[in-house]
Amino acid sequence: MQPEVKDIAKIELHGHLEGCIYPQLVRRIAKRNDISLKADLFTSEDTFAWNNFVEFLGAYDEASFCLRSGQDYEEITYEYLKQSAAEGVIYLETFISPDHAKDVGIGYEDMLQGCVRAIDRAEAEFGIVGRLIISCVRHLGPERALKVAELAVQNPHPYVVGFGMGGNEMMFTQADFAPAFDLAHQAGLGCTTHAGEIVGPESVWDAIDNLPVTRIGHGVRSVEDPQLMGVLKERGIALEVCPGSNLALEVFPDWASHPLNRILDAGIRVSLNADDPPFFATTTGKEYQNAIDHFGLLSEQLRAISRMAVEDAFADEQTKLRLLSRIG
Repeated sequence: MQPEVKDIAKIELHGHLEGCIYPQLVRRIAKRNDISLKADLFTSEDTFAWNNFVEFLGAYDEASFCLRSGQDYEEITYEYLKQSAAEGVIYLETFISPDHAKDVGIGYEDMLQGCVRAIDRAEAEFGIVGRLIISCVRHLGPERALKVAELAVQNPHPYVVGFGMGGNEMMFTQADFAPAFDLAHQAGLGCTTHAGEIVGPESVWDAIDNLPVTRIGHGVRSVEDPQLMGVLKERGIALEVCPGSNLALEVFPDWASHPLNRILDAGIRVSLNADDPPFFATTTGKEYQNAIDHFGLLSEQLRAISRMAVEDAFADEQTKLRLLSRIG
């Protein structure tokens, strides 16, 4: 990062904790837990091996399979917060998946408390504030999603500020998950869902018409529908934009075709995010740098995006005021 970018206080609202584990850490945790990893999980360049969206999801699941305890969640949370703070990130919300934890025998409370310990430690050591979004997995279906929402609602914690959904966007509809989202919303959790990434603007319509969401994960394909763009602006729905991820997954073929500037020009609220950094060879710091290098944004525009992201965060108002004072 150039010095001017490093000094900008950054906000990340869209990152998946299980997707933030770098290969070296996967191997270390797997060794500690006596887990054998698939031989084809990594490339010869020590990156994760995948060639399309479905293979990416498979590699993501395989990497998270090394986890076995709250201690593991503490370690991956702390490492990600530490790395992010070194790039000037002062606040991040990260998705955590009780389904992934359950699949490897980790209970909800054990997972949560591991993350909480790491958040407290990282804030004390690096000044970064971390918060959690409990995430259901779309391709596991609406019934599993409702159980995840029930876990979040029945076990409230001040660091759990939101409810979201990731996974395969081509399975089910957003409306199928309304019971889970309505339950979370009624309990006071902020809501966001992945839409308009692999599937087009119809998935964003499905989300904003049927779920109590104030943010959309990705949402970049909204540009294909001018009416939708107008509605997003009118309702103040924010897009969690992840340009590096979009290029890695070939949602867009190159930087020139990515619609970030079109979204900004339309007056739609955005944040800049890394999504799954080791899978997409990016970081939040790189995304801010890319905004200068590939989209021509100025430092003050990036600070404005950071301020916007704070305003759209699911944090409490006191935390937001504290963060805004650090952005300048």
